[in-house]
Amino acid sequence: MPGSENVKRDAVAEGLDKIFTDAGFEWREPGCSMCLAANGDLVPRGMRAVSTSNRNFVGRQGPQARTHLASPASAAASAIAGAIADVRMMGR
Repeated sequence: MPGSENVKRDAVAEGLDKIFTDAGFEWREPGCSMCLAANGDLVPRGMRAVSTSNRNFVGRQGPQARTHLASPASAAASAIAGAIADVRMMGR
């Protein structure tokens, strides 16, 4: 999910939206739903999420969910791996 309308516009101009959707990811509109467990977007109890936002705190993304702060590169590596991953290990 792009962080803002400007980020979305730039990403679409670069073709990143197509890269993500072709890889099986969901391309969503910018917003804060997952940032604060609103509109039904939340991390299920006992599950973990990777976030590039430093505005997370215990329970922010869902009750009893765990959020791990990561760089954009680490978040992308984790999305590709389907689990929390170390970007430095990608491609080895």
